[in-house]
Amino acid sequence: MKIAIYEKRTYENNIIEEFKRRNDIEIVETDEILNDSTLHLCKDADAVTTLGFSNLDAKLLDKIKEYGVKYISTRTIGYNHYDVKYAKKIGLKVGNVSYSPNGVADFTVMLMLVALRKYKPAMWRQNVNDYTLNGLMGRELRNMTVGVIGTGRIGYTVIKNLSGFGCKIIAYDKIKNEKVKDYAEYVAFDELLKNSDIITIHVPLTEENKELINKCTINMMKDGVVLINTARSELTCIKDLIDAVESEKLGALAMDVFANEDEIYHHHFSTDIIKNRDMAYLRQFPNVILTQHMAFFTDSAVEEMIRNSLNSLVDFYKTGTSKYEL
Repeated sequence: MKIAIYEKRTYENNIIEEFKRRNDIEIVETDEILNDSTLHLCKDADAVTTLGFSNLDAKLLDKIKEYGVKYISTRTIGYNHYDVKYAKKIGLKVGNVSYSPNGVADFTVMLMLVALRKYKPAMWRQNVNDYTLNGLMGRELRNMTVGVIGTGRIGYTVIKNLSGFGCKIIAYDKIKNEKVKDYAEYVAFDELLKNSDIITIHVPLTEENKELINKCTINMMKDGVVLINTARSELTCIKDLIDAVESEKLGALAMDVFANEDEIYHHHFSTDIIKNRDMAYLRQFPNVILTQHMAFFTDSAVEEMIRNSLNSLVDFYKTGTSKYEL
């Protein structure tokens, strides 16, 4: 079996080497994304795996199929960068991965605390030896009502984490999770928007929920609400978020994802111009926290992502199916 690995990161090296030792598999590796320029690397490969920055549209999928590839797998939970429907249509098996929800859930609660305790402007001041407290008075999580949109594995884990802080927790999901009811109350979506001091988003991106957070839904929220997004940037309308920050409708905004982040996040641009005006503009606000799509980035989660993707491709090759098949 031959596997072509795209977007290989240095932190994946040891796990990939171990996988090669344990399996009789030929591996071709590159740190580049899969596109027309790098397509030749997967010629005669049985399978391909990428991270989330390779856009496998119909045109590219046709070329991948022509090169003999039968199986593709993204080393991410999200798969909206793959045209899964078309891949299946032309006979390609497609898989994603899963990993422990704890890393993202922990990061989400951290963002809440950083926002509530105004640590971003406090950190700025320390860098210039300003240790004053004016304007830095925070709020306590135990006095908040937290609304959790989406109660799958990550949303549920966020709720469990929050239960130890003594805050009131309300939740919304089309499919209710019985375990959530031990810690939170399910409410209607509009009720969650109206009654939450903090709102955190944990749903997968679909055509139906694109820009779920927009001018209309933001106007339904409390003045000064704190909004957290560690899911997908397309779940929010960036323009409307900017307006809400400027008008102070949003008391704080914390996002680990951003629209058109693909050519920026996980890259080095310390001496370059960042060509994303919305990102450059939003990050200058003292109450806006932008992190570089790193909520998932823990040792345990990274190992699970790589192992699950590679094992999935082997399962496809040996049995024709995988538990991670989409």
